[in-house]
Amino acid sequence: MLDDDLAEMVNTLRTLGGDHATVEAKRAETKLPKSVRETLSAFANTAGGVLILGLDESQGFRATGVREATKLAADLGALCAESMEPPLRPLIQIHRFEDVDLLVAEVPELDAAQRPCHYRGTSMAQGSFIRVGDGDRRLTPYEVQLMLANRGQPREDERPVPGTSIEHLDGALVDTFLNRLRTRRPRAFAGLDTSAALHRAKVLVNEQLSLAGLLALGAYPQEFFPQLMLTLVRYPTIEGPDPHSGARFIDNVAAEGPIPVMVDETLIALRRNMSRRSTVRGPGRADSWEYPESALREAVVNALVHRDYSPLSHGAQVQVEMYPDRLVVRNPGGLYGVAREEDLGEEGISSARNATLLKLLEDVPLPGSERPVCENRGSGIPTMIAALRQAKLSPPRFTDHIASFTATFPNHTLMGEDVVRWINSLQEPGLTNSQCHGLAMLYHGEILNNQAYRNANNIDSRVATEELGDLVARGLVVAAGGRRHAQYRLTDDVRTTINSGSSPRSPRKRADRRAELLAALDGLELTRAELGAKTGLPDRTVSRWLRLLVKEGLVEPTERHLRSPTVSYRRSAKIMLDDGFGQE
Repeated sequence: MLDDDLAEMVNTLRTLGGDHATVEAKRAETKLPKSVRETLSAFANTAGGVLILGLDESQGFRATGVREATKLAADLGALCAESMEPPLRPLIQIHRFEDVDLLVAEVPELDAAQRPCHYRGTSMAQGSFIRVGDGDRRLTPYEVQLMLANRGQPREDERPVPGTSIEHLDGALVDTFLNRLRTRRPRAFAGLDTSAALHRAKVLVNEQLSLAGLLALGAYPQEFFPQLMLTLVRYPTIEGPDPHSGARFIDNVAAEGPIPVMVDETLIALRRNMSRRSTVRGPGRADSWEYPESALREAVVNALVHRDYSPLSHGAQVQVEMYPDRLVVRNPGGLYGVAREEDLGEEGISSARNATLLKLLEDVPLPGSERPVCENRGSGIPTMIAALRQAKLSPPRFTDHIASFTATFPNHTLMGEDVVRWINSLQEPGLTNSQCHGLAMLYHGEILNNQAYRNANNIDSRVATEELGDLVARGLVVAAGGRRHAQYRLTDDVRTTINSGSSPRSPRKRADRRAELLAALDGLELTRAELGAKTGLPDRTVSRWLRLLVKEGLVEPTERHLRSPTVSYRRSAKIMLDDGFGQE
């Protein structure tokens, strides 16, 4: 880690007034705090993070420093290597910061095959933690079990269900399923009778139904697992039940049966509870559902197919909740395998917790259709995002909590007339369409990070990083959190331009940094980092305004390679500092 990176992290902590998901600061003048072991476990079990020793949170993250930094670094290294299981190998460095020594450890994220990381001085259940928000939380026994199961390929869906037989299958579903198998995969299934084919497909295991077979083709799986169903509740308010009228819900549906039937019944209930909206399409208007049906179908299928089916989760249903401002689909069990929250929607990102169930549902059609329940090609979430983008809606927000996975669909058009009017009032020429979409998401109160920005605009991570950085440089948004997990929010002056009324938004006074930079360069040659330190401006802001000043001939670099951080800048000899400078 560079000194500039550390300074940026500390500045973020001071601005936020607390730790965040990927950075934890602790006071540690003479010895390691006991809570260090919890933070090490939490970072390793989540997405990694940075531990900074020598900052006092109770004093606004004042740099109090550490004494005998070399010894403390050795103690921390020994703790990681000898007291954590599996051993951790963080990058530990001593930084001189504000006239004191800080100890900084960059803790890597553990591979799923090694989790959970825990403190050896206690049991795995007691010593395993996860990072939640700005704190460390002990894993529940269920979460520990999920992490252990995720070390390999789970086989819960292949387990035989006691008391079941071929008689508990839906005959019509079985006939359709076997016909498709014999047609699509004749070499494997064409010459087999019904029993042999069902055994080969792992619907039958030693004359009993597998859990996958029961869920995909069973007549009524809830006879054996009453809670393996889907519930849909439509609430009257954005908080849920209406405290004034006493109405708990507007509609309440329990979808039962095999997965194809549950998907069909859920879509029928969703259509019944959705209204239609008019949107501008070319020269006219088109009516469409509040949410695209294809996106909802993929969300429901994903929840039923990728949920955890281990015994500890058999009492939990898949839940669909409709609120006036959003729709939520939640299932037991978080992401499995290589799939990561920040990568969802990317091509080729797919991991199958229930591989046998997914394979079966490739050849089981939805009721009244030739369409299979799923394609098993990793296309579910990309299809969901594309459908919402085409409908001019905000992308879904995905949340992985180990024990559960949630997809949230905001219920609003991304670029309505009020949003367009507000963006125009910012008076920022040159914004791309994707930058406008990002600002619109923040206008609506949504979370904006690199993943959400990519999903909303169908762009790659590199472009998203550049465009978000430009929004920061323009003074429209600020980033909080580590670079990899940064979230963005509107700056205070931009936020004040939004109000709840219908009157036009107040124009924002644009921050022109030319005068500040020119004044800082008066008689000096300074690098970007030195300019940032002298003016207090973020590096991205300094970089943006330097480019403009160079383009306008007001500033000149001392070298040709403008991207190098070692390049110094000086005022051009032909200009004079006056009261104002031209706008972009």
